[in-house]
Amino acid sequence: MSGGKGRFASILAKNKSTKHYFFPNKRTLNILNLKSIENYLKKNKPKYFIHAAALSRPMNIHDKDLSKSIDLNIIGTCNVVKICEKLKIKLIYFSTGYVYPGTRGNYKEEEPVKPINNYALSKLAGECAVQMNKNSLILRIIMCEKPFIHESAFYDIKTNFIFHEKIAIEIPKLLNKKGILNVGGKIQSVYDFAKKYNPNVKKMSGKNIFPLNPSMNISKFLKITKRNKKN
Repeated sequence: MSGGKGRFASILAKNKSTKHYFFPNKRTLNILNLKSIENYLKKNKPKYFIHAAALSRPMNIHDKDLSKSIDLNIIGTCNVVKICEKLKIKLIYFSTGYVYPGTRGNYKEEEPVKPINNYALSKLAGECAVQMNKNSLILRIIMCEKPFIHESAFYDIKTNFIFHEKIAIEIPKLLNKKGILNVGGKIQSVYDFAKKYNPNVKKMSGKNIFPLNPSMNISKFLKITKRNKKN
């Protein structure tokens, strides 16, 4: 797994089902260096490569530092695709639900995309490279840390937030799938999601900050994992 020392990887590493996973740091597996990727994968011979390494927050860094965004999220992903294809390793790529337009919500995997910001553009560019390798799975995920870390939450923005811990449980069930899969929780406002875990969270409007409804249809994900929509 790339991003082996990141927020999600630290949660995944605690899962009993991941005892055969490798979580290299970026010095051991540098996605900007083709030889580094190839040497590591030849040495460890994994069946799957979960590509979670990415530049994400703060979101405005993708406007302020285009070079870093392009290097890590686009070029780095292209490098991973090249080596996984060369070594015949199944690739699982972490993308984002923000590739959808965000106007009406409940977007299905086959619907047109229209990234809402530079971060989403960088992840969609990564998707393009990954889709060239047919032995791959793209996960469009909206996940966050538990507990909800912000003091305020949008009451007028609907999405599919899901905690890292729940995704970590489901990952083993997804490894053999291919194509594109929306992954997330129940469609609800960010505030409604947050207040369940932080009753002191404050309401705020996001209509001038964010698209009002970037939520995804997760019926395929629920069918695979046999999860209840209320979870």
